Amino acid sequence: MPKVIYSGQSFECGEQSVLDCLTSQGVAIPSSCHSGLCHTCMVQAVFGDIPKKAQSGLKDTLVAQNCFLPCVCYPEGDIEVTLYDGGLDRLEAMVTELSQLSADILGIHLKVPRSFDYHAGQFINFFKDENTVRSYSLASVPSLDEELFLNVRKVPNGVVSGWMFDQLKVGDTVTISEAGGECFYVLGKPDQNILLIGTGSGLAPLYGIIRDALHSGHKGQVNLYHGCNTAPELYLVDELRKLVQTYANFSYTPCISQGEVPQDCVSGMVLDVALAANPTLSGWRAFLCGHPEMVKSAKQKTFFAGVSMSEIFADPF
Repeated sequence: MPKVIYSGQSFECGEQSVLDCLTSQGVAIPSSCHSGLCHTCMVQAVFGDIPKKAQSGLKDTLVAQNCFLPCVCYPEGDIEVTLYDGGLDRLEAMVTELSQLSADILGIHLKVPRSFDYHAGQFINFFKDENTVRSYSLASVPSLDEELFLNVRKVPNGVVSGWMFDQLKVGDTVTISEAGGECFYVLGKPDQNILLIGTGSGLAPLYGIIRDALHSGHKGQVNLYHGCNTAPELYLVDELRKLVQTYANFSYTPCISQGEVPQDCVSGMVLDVALAANPTLSGWRAFLCGHPEMVKSAKQKTFFAGVSMSEIFADPF
């Protein structure tokens, strides 16, 4: 049975991931998504073979240093690991504004005291304390917004989101990471049509991406479909409708899957509505954000509808 060695101690891994093995033994390793996306839990191997999947998505420079993602690492032999301190740098930011965007979505504005390079749609890691961290996408746009803008959904019994809703105050200093992730708008194909599908707070990165694309002069059609269970869960509605009035190539379709559907919304699951309205997607670019099951299904269905896999950008959470 494979063993995981950490700080001089040896633990039997069994069929667990390296991360689950260590945390079950009381080892404190920062983590967030548990699916290999956020890279918060990245560690370094001192010795032992690293499965390829555990290094998927890492830069070549990190792979060369034997870095890997323990949340998706299931070793076949003994492996010794140590914490990696060369990941996304941490910095302090100040909370400048808190706004209730909907009953369960909190808008957080952060002022960063130094230059902060990012693309709209990327994520940052937000630290409640040294070992409690969650990833949140950026709804702000560097060329348009002076501050970072997060949309945080209150998760039932959520350690971090509950703390944000109940205790975070304007003026507080918080610790965040530099930005990471590959879900953002890239210049170079201004006439390409773009389909964006999101659920819940998955609107956050899409809101940033849309404003970035339109502000950059994108000429192709930009079609947003945002899905919620009920109408009161929709947010940023006025801001999106203003963009519709400003840009002829932008459309916004709010989708409601349960309960009463207002006249200016569409009834149905957001993915179904989006694909029914855009059945042929050859040559398009797609951004898919929100509930993991929706994103997984949307990746497959948009691919079959014609979107090249290299043009599908997904952010499940």
